Amino acid sequence: MKKIDAEDALAKSADVVAANVDQLKVLFPEAVKEGKIDFDVLKQLLGGTVDDREERYGLNWHGKRRARQLALTPSTGTLRPCPEESVEWDTTQNLMIEGDNLEVLKLLQKSYAGKVKLIYIDPPYNTGRDFVYPDDFRDPIRNYKELTGQLEAGRAVSSNSEASGRFHTDWLNMMYPRLKIARECLRTDGLIFASVDDNELLSMRALMDEIFGAENFLDTIVWKKRYGGGAKEKHLVTIHDYIVVYAKSLSDVADIYVPLSDEAVDRYYTLKDEHYEKKGPFRTHPLESMKSFEERVNLKFPIKAPDGTMVMPKRQWRWSRERVADAQADGSLYFSRDREGNWSVSSKQYLKDDGEQRETKFFTIIDDVYSQHATNEIVSIFGDARIFPFPKPTRLIQKLLDLGTSNGDADIVLDFFAGSGTTAHAVMAQNAAMGGNRKFILVQLPEKLEAESRDQGAAAAFCKGLKRPLTISELTKERLKRSREHIKRDFPLFSGDFGFRVFKLDTSNVRLWDPRRDDIAGTLDESVEHLKKDRTEQDILFELLLKLGLELTVPTEEKKIAGKTVYNIGAGTLMACLDTKIAAKDVEKLAHGIADWHKELAPAGETAVVFRDSAFADDVAKTNLTAILAQAREDRPMIVRSL
Repeated sequence: MKKIDAEDALAKSADVVAANVDQLKVLFPEAVKEGKIDFDVLKQLLGGTVDDREERYGLNWHGKRRARQLALTPSTGTLRPCPEESVEWDTTQNLMIEGDNLEVLKLLQKSYAGKVKLIYIDPPYNTGRDFVYPDDFRDPIRNYKELTGQLEAGRAVSSNSEASGRFHTDWLNMMYPRLKIARECLRTDGLIFASVDDNELLSMRALMDEIFGAENFLDTIVWKKRYGGGAKEKHLVTIHDYIVVYAKSLSDVADIYVPLSDEAVDRYYTLKDEHYEKKGPFRTHPLESMKSFEERVNLKFPIKAPDGTMVMPKRQWRWSRERVADAQADGSLYFSRDREGNWSVSSKQYLKDDGEQRETKFFTIIDDVYSQHATNEIVSIFGDARIFPFPKPTRLIQKLLDLGTSNGDADIVLDFFAGSGTTAHAVMAQNAAMGGNRKFILVQLPEKLEAESRDQGAAAAFCKGLKRPLTISELTKERLKRSREHIKRDFPLFSGDFGFRVFKLDTSNVRLWDPRRDDIAGTLDESVEHLKKDRTEQDILFELLLKLGLELTVPTEEKKIAGKTVYNIGAGTLMACLDTKIAAKDVEKLAHGIADWHKELAPAGETAVVFRDSAFADDVAKTNLTAILAQAREDRPMIVRSL
């Protein structure tokens, strides 16, 4: 029975470097010597495709190498479950995670690689203020400021001002590793939407080109965020932001259509005929071809109008004689007269096409939803617009969900700059309005709210009134709880998922060897128990879940075997008994009980069976249990480990 220690792969997030080296070993075994890459050999094997010039086109900045290393460094942290802060813990498929999004993304990598359909992020705009996103979750704010030179000897040296070289650099260092890891979570047909303003639009495009590939750039959406104002503007009135859109693999993305808006239906689909009950209202489209159509003689023919007049096209029709005859037979042509009494012929475009409502292409300008809508939402939810300044409107995110997700699928939507929680609100609202079972994963740093701050005072007072910690993530959770009630009220018949599981980033449950020089004996005595004393069985189970690559919402069962609680997670993918004492007399009954349950579950792949290392009375008991499980596994292997 191998012990899982702090250096074991099961105690860390995905090791991207090791995975890359393994792939190179398969592709170019002669370039790998003693576990190291020989770049001279690798360049020879790749021929003329290697660009080793010192000067080349691309985005470079101070700290880029470190940012790349941060993306590749595994996390040794864990996500601790908080059922008491969650809603519908036992049934929900949604996640709300508190912690530095860089570490959280690393921890989610094994479980959610290639599973996320849509990512939306609204990262901090580069306004000249300090960023609070850390690169070491153990000391989030202070550590990040020291790493980026904003603190020296504990004192602030300067802000992120436009005059400093860090104006773009700090933002790029913060964004690069997060986007790098996020890309691995996307499905091959997945899309990422990133909100940005003019300060970092060019940097965002260059950064995304590097990480996702310029060939996977889809478009830049211009969002008209307000419809008035400008009294304080010195030059031009800025009323727009951008949403940059990339695909993980554009060749895998299907044609994109979105539902017609209610406004479009009311404006354009105004006519009715005998097919109304089945096809709904219709709009008309001239049957005359445009000048761009290739000239074809066979498209010049007369069409009989209602009064018997034969109508000839000025140039040619768009449809063939046969198609026109069919349309005229089923009443799908529309005839109208101009002021001179001349007939014109149009085709009818019904709202419903084969029973389904017609869809349309998405334009790259959004000009029917504004920031004020978001402010109104905050007021309706919290009663005070100051609780969350500058949120994004729910309808804006719903439009992006139309673009990147399907109503009939359980698509996963990820937002790792969750802020006010608009993305989760939009997911629940979209499911209720359009159908579907989209799931969300939110990540938000528990950034402290300053009670004395003019910008954050109202939010801090709100949290204090709820007797909650004064952090942004507390506001995010409260938004989710309140918005779900609003949606339930608006869609009383919808019975979908309105819950969310809360997890918090923390250090691993596995204790690191950290000897105290002045008390070696005491350190040795404490190290007998390999797990931290303040951690629960649930804490340990979810760390195993993450490190084995299982989703945080997989079904969990428990059963009493030989008086011990045994867990089955993911239909037999993981089985665990974390009891603190397993006596020698209980080993045989416990082992056979686990083996019988495993046989009943019949998992498709191998099963990891985990025990608490310190629970066994002695090594003999541990060996006997391992031997029984090894003999009982038949053709479905059980990998027995201890913590």
